[in-house]
Amino acid sequence: MDEPEGFPPVVVHAAQPGGRRVTIRGEDAGLATGQEDVLEFLRRAGLEDARLDDPDLVEWRGGGTKVWPAQI
Repeated sequence: MDEPEGFPPVVVHAAQPGGRRVTIRGEDAGLATGQEDVLEFLRRAGLEDARLDDPDLVEWRGGGTKVWPAQI
């Protein structure tokens, strides 16, 4: 499902068992277990120089870059 216009193209969803679901341009990129996984998904999508703290690029739902399942 596509994100509405004006939303960041990358969404890191709230933590769930096993990690955090990542979508890029409305497409499922995978389940991340840490920031390194998110960076790898971005690299595969052609966003090698992306910054995880760029709110125009990445929306963190259910907590920021340091919130992962073991911490909730």
